[in-house]
Amino acid sequence: MSAEPPAAAGTAVLLLRLAAPLQSWGDSSAFNRRDTAGRPTKSGVIGLLAAAQGRARTDSITDLGELSLGVRVDQPGTLLRDYHTVSDYRGTPLLSASLTTNGAQKSTGPAKHTHITHRFYLQDAVFLVAVHGPRDLVGTLRHALAHPAFPLALGRRSCVPTQPLLLDDDTQPTITAALTTTAWLASDHARQQVTRDGDAPAFVHLATTIDAHRPDTAEAAGTAGDDATGDLDIAHDQPLSFDPLRRGRATRTVRHGWVRIPTGLADPEDTPGSDHTDHDPFALLGW
Repeated sequence: MSAEPPAAAGTAVLLLRLAAPLQSWGDSSAFNRRDTAGRPTKSGVIGLLAAAQGRARTDSITDLGELSLGVRVDQPGTLLRDYHTVSDYRGTPLLSASLTTNGAQKSTGPAKHTHITHRFYLQDAVFLVAVHGPRDLVGTLRHALAHPAFPLALGRRSCVPTQPLLLDDDTQPTITAALTTTAWLASDHARQQVTRDGDAPAFVHLATTIDAHRPDTAEAAGTAGDDATGDLDIAHDQPLSFDPLRRGRATRTVRHGWVRIPTGLADPEDTPGSDHTDHDPFALLGW
């Protein structure tokens, strides 16, 4: 990740550790299938912040939507599918989502006695999330996360975060700096998994996703921690409203990249090949 200019005056970065036995970050779910993205979505993170502040679903989230977001995948976790069947204990056909003119649910046609759904979760995942914005707002959010008004969840109400959720480091100037310098947050078990044949690597390469700002706009690249390298992509997770009657999302441009973080398992200065200059694939075959 390349160097960037200093953060704009009057701004700050909020650091979160999002970890739990289960997380679910829906970005393309529909009807009977509830998928999860491989990392926290902006709508999910903004929803978490709004809940901490005690905002109602009908309250405006314009100020929160203008915050910039960066995510680092410290521990990707594994995918879990939760298979559900739903039926009426009385043996009667299920009702549909359609309503009559009187507001009553219509019967399914043809009659349907069993409803099948699939819900997907991330198991044992850990993410570093950096939120960049006005210093006053970031300070308010930091206090709210320490004293949340509503219960906090990672994508769904059943996904309760483990502690610590709020990281104490409030000195990072930009998102890129935070994702580059914050220590690896993986669990002890995950750290053990990266050791092979007794070899403890000095570094790991972690995937990142950062809000990307077009250089031809008034928002100068770098002021929100924008990474100048990596692949651009479009994410459909920019929240506009959580109001059930007018819920909406928009697209945003993101940049995918990688950062190299010390593992703490070995001394980088004493680890052979830590700079990847002596890679020899034939060594795996004993040649």
